[in-house]
Amino acid sequence: MQTMILDILFLIGGLALILVGANALTDGSAAVAKRFGISDLVIGLTIVAFGTSAPELVISVLSAIGGSAEMSIGNVVGSNIFNVLMIIGCTALVLPIKVERSIMTNEIPLVILSALVLAFCANDILLDGGSANVISRTDGLVLLMFFLIFMRYTFAIAKSGADAGGADAEVKQMPGWKSALFIVGGLAGLIFGGQLFVDGASGIARAWGVSESVIGLTLVAGGTSLPELATSITAALKKNPGIAIGNVIGSNLFNIFFVLGCSSTIIPLPMGNIGNFDMAVLVGSSVLFWLVGWFFRKRTITRLEGALMVACYVAYTSVLIMQQG
Repeated sequence: MQTMILDILFLIGGLALILVGANALTDGSAAVAKRFGISDLVIGLTIVAFGTSAPELVISVLSAIGGSAEMSIGNVVGSNIFNVLMIIGCTALVLPIKVERSIMTNEIPLVILSALVLAFCANDILLDGGSANVISRTDGLVLLMFFLIFMRYTFAIAKSGADAGGADAEVKQMPGWKSALFIVGGLAGLIFGGQLFVDGASGIARAWGVSESVIGLTLVAGGTSLPELATSITAALKKNPGIAIGNVIGSNLFNIFFVLGCSSTIIPLPMGNIGNFDMAVLVGSSVLFWLVGWFFRKRTITRLEGALMVACYVAYTSVLIMQQG
């Protein structure tokens, strides 16, 4: 019992440190970038997007190094499913989301592409007749190449001044010493908090008899997606729900191309219990994201469509729990 309480405290304390650290790192880095004359748009599309994905990066890399590959992969897959179905769904419930045409034709298809690329990388048995499904170092390098292409595209958009779906950043101005303190303190919070979080989540999985893949797909994924959820709901309450779109798109692309790319380049990641059902839900949620924005009501995600997306996430989580039973 005492061990379980300690694991829960590690989980909560680690998550708190991660969220505080990610926020401090983002604010400090953005202030430095602003000092060097980098535009708000570029800061929003890069530093802020990276900052909200920093929890996933830390958890996935530390899990991979610690031999918890299923938690590493489950974290990314679960976070991306959570981002689309829960964050977009909940935001649309608060306020319907108007989606720009350029986002429908350019950015959301990239989210679908990232899900398909991961599904292909995760299917060694089906596609190559391999003995196990593993995201190899080669797969990781391919994902990182996609990430570089995405970054090149991002800077091209910023340079041309094209609309990025509300990705502009509100940058806090601060002295140089304070920026450095925020960056160093944020990194320390991410690393130390990440280790606590992984230890706590692994301990809970062992105590409950639940696989690390399910813990990664649900508990860890939801916890590390809190920055995106908080940002999106706050934006909706401020009558600017379009920020949620750019937030989710940037985070999902970072998660697959950069987070999994880095993790699998460090050490190959066996898929374990994370299978094609989870990959199908990942791809399907991305396609649903595109469909509800494009077809049903003039590029607006309505409250009814938001409720549908939330219901899909609840159904997916229920299936995972029943499979454990």
